[in-house]
Amino acid sequence: MAWRSQLSRNLKELRILLCQTSPSSAPARLFVENNYKDLKTLNPKFPILIRECSGIEPQMWARYDMGVERGIRLEGFTEPQILKALQDLVKAGASGKA
Repeated sequence: MAWRSQLSRNLKELRILLCQTSPSSAPARLFVENNYKDLKTLNPKFPILIRECSGIEPQMWARYDMGVERGIRLEGFTEPQILKALQDLVKAGASGKA
């Protein structure tokens, strides 16, 4: 999973929006619990923002060069699917197709 260390090269910022209590955000909360430490260790100066808001639909937003942003709705995703979505966002930044 070498792509994990590429976050800071291919993205400018990563934001994860989720609800603290809703069942639809449970996989996103699990993703944060299981992956945040590893991602932050591999990309210590890279901004990974976790935004919690009651009742919000889980989402992941990547910001690239020139202020370009891509968002993915995470409702119905499992934790592995969220990880794959993040990998796709990183790859999009590497290929310049953001």
